[in-house]
Amino acid sequence: MPLRLPDQLPAIDILKQENIFVMGYKRADGQDIRPLRLAILNLMPIKITTETDFIRILSNSALQVQIDFMKIKSHTSKNTPVEHMMAFYRDFEDMKKEKYDGLIVTGAPLEQMDYDQVNYWSELTEVFDWAHHNVTSTIYVCWGAMAALYHFYGVPKYSTDEKVFGVFTHRMLKPELPIFRGFDDEFFCPHSRHSEVHREDIEKVDGLDIIAESDDAGVCMVTARNGRDIFITGHFEYSPYTLDGEYKRDVAKGLPIKMPQNYYRGDNPENEPVVRWRAAANLLYTNWLNYYVYQETPFNINDIK
Repeated sequence: MPLRLPDQLPAIDILKQENIFVMGYKRADGQDIRPLRLAILNLMPIKITTETDFIRILSNSALQVQIDFMKIKSHTSKNTPVEHMMAFYRDFEDMKKEKYDGLIVTGAPLEQMDYDQVNYWSELTEVFDWAHHNVTSTIYVCWGAMAALYHFYGVPKYSTDEKVFGVFTHRMLKPELPIFRGFDDEFFCPHSRHSEVHREDIEKVDGLDIIAESDDAGVCMVTARNGRDIFITGHFEYSPYTLDGEYKRDVAKGLPIKMPQNYYRGDNPENEPVVRWRAAANLLYTNWLNYYVYQETPFNINDIK
């Protein structure tokens, strides 16, 4: 089944060139199917790139999914045209009256700031609290994961000595969980962050379970409320060249940045990346949609509580 997306969304043309099946609302409305309703709160600066990354990875499912992009009024994007935001994004203030089968909260380049210094922290935590009673299952990504862990459970974040940057090997701590169905014993995931959460802080909190970690990148995945909340410190959704773009951007700016680890062929930034995480990424989001959203959400979406 395809993803239902707003007509004229730039990602549609990009993904059709990759033979990924997407359709606009007009065509989808002619099908007698209740699609899963999924919201994405996109906090990343380059909105269109992040939209495309998530749509690409969510398309690998037999389920029909309608995606709504959410924005918060207290934050204005500086890197995405106002016309794009007006055409394809809805204010949380309007969306909070509705229910959703799933929600994704993206990362944001804010790891080095204290949470109370974030100008939209109050509205963001309102989104977090709303999701607990109006969304069947939520995935929080990177900074979004650390922010939610802090808001709900008081788990602190710590600045790292240098950026956690590259593609790292991870192991499952609870391989029997449905989110890992089809996974190999070890899997890869990209990371790109200046902060981290620590295992010992999470283990102190009843209701939190660390389900995947890496010797090099630390805690990767945490769950709560029987999978209604999934916190991921990495970026399964990244396209092959996302880390490459971040690295070369920082080099051009003269910023202190090391080459992403385990990424370029032969560890040479003149070579192309080696994509090691695509299979795990597709499995993770397909399993989430199937087992944690579709299998758990009520047919009457208003019954979500």
